[in-house]
Amino acid sequence: MRKLSAAIPLLVVFSTAQAQWTQISSQSETSPLRGLEHRYVVAEDSATGDRASLELAIFSTKACRLRVIDQPNEPRVDLEEAMSRGNFLAAVNGGYFDPDYKPIGLLVVDGAVIAPLQKARLLSGVFSASVKKVQISRVAEFSMAQKPDAAVECGPMVVDLGKAVRGLESTRAARRTFAAVGAGDKAALGFCSDVTLADLSNILATVLAPDFKIQRALNLDGGSSSAFWFKRAKGSAFSMAEQKPVRDFVAIVPR
Repeated sequence: MRKLSAAIPLLVVFSTAQAQWTQISSQSETSPLRGLEHRYVVAEDSATGDRASLELAIFSTKACRLRVIDQPNEPRVDLEEAMSRGNFLAAVNGGYFDPDYKPIGLLVVDGAVIAPLQKARLLSGVFSASVKKVQISRVAEFSMAQKPDAAVECGPMVVDLGKAVRGLESTRAARRTFAAVGAGDKAALGFCSDVTLADLSNILATVLAPDFKIQRALNLDGGSSSAFWFKRAKGSAFSMAEQKPVRDFVAIVPR
């Protein structure tokens, strides 16, 4: 049973060209660090009655920073086990990898380039963090001159300039994980129940506003790789486990 510290019923309707999503509930709980919260959101498509649930770790980049946790060798542990081995506050699974667990796309861990930037249709963005900021860049915008401490190349981009991205796949539903950046110093890692990429785009561009207006969001490795973990204020953890081992994780840690 879900137990969050504050429940805030909401009834907010936002319209898009593809769907009309209604945020029907939102619950929040704090973490051990001020500037980070766990938010559980339920949204409904009023046209079809379909529902989606989201787990979000929303954080201030002034209070938190990002780390990529790499698992190049066996045995590869699950997210919950990996998070028990350090001072982590929240995390999701990271980027794509091939059957031999070789990263597909740029992977930067503690400032070291583990795998290079690649050009591919699916790999449309880079989620990166440096001393100064956390950002999502299109591949053409990204430069290693920014000296990121952590970076994952993935895709597709699902929100850009605060709007849903058009032309995304709209028939295949799956579990999703994503990274998002908003106005000011807000950013988030998130997990969504089975939806299409088009629906994820519409949900993230609409139902979280105006409290957390996403400017850009990048899809991470989804499906059976999807995982979410959050450390509660009293020390216990909330976890959504992946269904297979993954290569890497993106984690939130204190500054």
